[in-house]
Amino acid sequence: MRLERNSQMSMRKIIRFTLVGLLTLAQSQSVARGEDKPASQINLDVAIKTKCLGILRSAFKGEEFWPSMHAAEALTLAGHGAEVIELLSPMLPKEEDDQRRCGLARELVRAGDRAKASVMLDILAGDDPHGHVHACESLYKVNEIGNGVSLREAMEDKENLRKQLMAAAALGRWGNPAAMKLIRRELVNDDEEITRISAWILGRIGVPDDILALRVAAERFSAGLSRAYVDHSLAALGDEAGVNALAANLQGDDVAIQVYAATFAGDARAASVAPLLLPLLAAENVDVRVRAAQTLLVLSQPPNTIGQETIVRQVYPATADNPRYSEGSIIPTRTGTLLYATTEFIGGGSDFARARIVARSSTDGGRNWDGHRVLQENIGERNVMSATLCRLATPGRHDAPIGMFYLVKNSHSDLNVWLRVSRDDGNSFGDPILVTNQPGYHVMNNDRVAVLSSGRLLVPVASTSDVGKENHFVSRCFISDDQGTHWRMGKESVDYAKRGAMEPEVVELADGRLAMFMRTQLGHLAVSYSGDGGDTWSKAEDAGIRAPEAPATMRRIPSTGDLVLIWNDTFVAGAGHGGKRTPLSLAISQDDGKSWRKVADLETSKTQTFAYTSLCFVQGRAVMSYYVRDEATGQISSRFRSLPISWFYVQEEKSDVDR
Repeated sequence: MRLERNSQMSMRKIIRFTLVGLLTLAQSQSVARGEDKPASQINLDVAIKTKCLGILRSAFKGEEFWPSMHAAEALTLAGHGAEVIELLSPMLPKEEDDQRRCGLARELVRAGDRAKASVMLDILAGDDPHGHVHACESLYKVNEIGNGVSLREAMEDKENLRKQLMAAAALGRWGNPAAMKLIRRELVNDDEEITRISAWILGRIGVPDDILALRVAAERFSAGLSRAYVDHSLAALGDEAGVNALAANLQGDDVAIQVYAATFAGDARAASVAPLLLPLLAAENVDVRVRAAQTLLVLSQPPNTIGQETIVRQVYPATADNPRYSEGSIIPTRTGTLLYATTEFIGGGSDFARARIVARSSTDGGRNWDGHRVLQENIGERNVMSATLCRLATPGRHDAPIGMFYLVKNSHSDLNVWLRVSRDDGNSFGDPILVTNQPGYHVMNNDRVAVLSSGRLLVPVASTSDVGKENHFVSRCFISDDQGTHWRMGKESVDYAKRGAMEPEVVELADGRLAMFMRTQLGHLAVSYSGDGGDTWSKAEDAGIRAPEAPATMRRIPSTGDLVLIWNDTFVAGAGHGGKRTPLSLAISQDDGKSWRKVADLETSKTQTFAYTSLCFVQGRAVMSYYVRDEATGQISSRFRSLPISWFYVQEEKSDVDR
């Protein structure tokens, strides 16, 4: 045994001293370039990469379940998610243990099949508590929360603090300030395990301001696993002493600490410790080998820099041939790709000019977009316009078909909503289904279809018999209870003064009622309520939100349950349409729309106007599109904006919306 152990030690030394030189060369090159910051990326020799991948593939196909899942994670991070999906997909339906089902679903989601998040959401919502903590932890790791309801309930479960913390971790990644407060509070818990969990979470989703509290927590432990957890989290937040402690732990004798050190070296982008990972490729413990290989491969790739920044792109700029791009909608596919559809007007910018629905896709969160394709050609006598993309069941999940709703305009008295369904995640769409199956001119704004918690679909429209002769609208809903196959008109409509109740938006309230918010000509938004799923409505009233004659977009934030409103916060009495559509503003309601607090203005230009916003939430970010009209030329472009949900809650400029 002594000879065998010495032989293994000699092999580790050979590997270390042979390969450290290659890494040192790569790091010295960054120093030679005059870079001030520590290197965050390394160059790996092909032989090292091959060795790392061999370790991962061996563990992935090994008999130990959790090391296999860790290897699956590492393979995905190294760009080999297709291998993970191929092997794990047939295993998931056969697995009966909820904790293992969470592990399988988690790695399938991470590898690119985000529809499998529904497995974890179902386990969390189930009556059997066996997999609840694992479901929360797995959802946190892959940055999915569904509609947030089950996780918000889990965060209130005071009987299970581990469950609370892991639910808070998932919600914290999605900008929930109460979740972050809970995690920071439990950092000083007397229970060392709770402190470790809190520190572990803060190392991944905390901010540099958390370093001081982590340093204080570290002083509670002179050594051991708890101290290592805190030190490694400090390293991940950029603390130099934390990086030094992590480096020491990589060289220690405690296997559990080595595993976490090797993992957090990747989170910290600590290229300086890469040479210390090389001997661990020959470690006896499979998890040590896997995590060392994972981090070496991660450090050889450029860092993922989408964090707290705002991403803005003019995805559809207007041109002479296409002077208007407007009324768009965005949806994440099950692979995480953003599909952005909008209306492309041809030869003119009038509502009655020729137009069709086009789309572009982004695989990097909206930074770059591919060439556009046609989703729906113009089949109307005038045009096809106003796109809505949405899943046709269960809000917040990726495992339902995608519906594409659009308007077909034939004349001033013939405008209808149609639906085509995609069962291959937006690659193709089926035959059209008529939604507004009644005569008339039925206007539905872009990105407007409401999917209720019951699965019912509501298409809110503003209708008139002939917009050229009778320019007065009433709002109502068309309803489907079978994922859009059949539609019927709601029993009642909503009216208002002057031009009536226009461009309705419907949101589901916490008590099960529905609220319909409408554009008016009276300097404010109007609101009406339904207690029967959209069939009948109360008399419309002033919603207490000033606005010009322009649409408003409203959604529920999954991580907090708050309502968010995007609209034009202005009104000028006597001006055309009640004033220009600028600024484009954002407000939050924490009491289901009874009161609102303005967060900030998204756009403030005096030479441009902004309206017809779409809004969805993707991996902790608010993703939106809206039109940008150049007041000098009249041309309209379609703009993309993505920002972290946490941005809503950290703005200092907050004032009550004018009431």
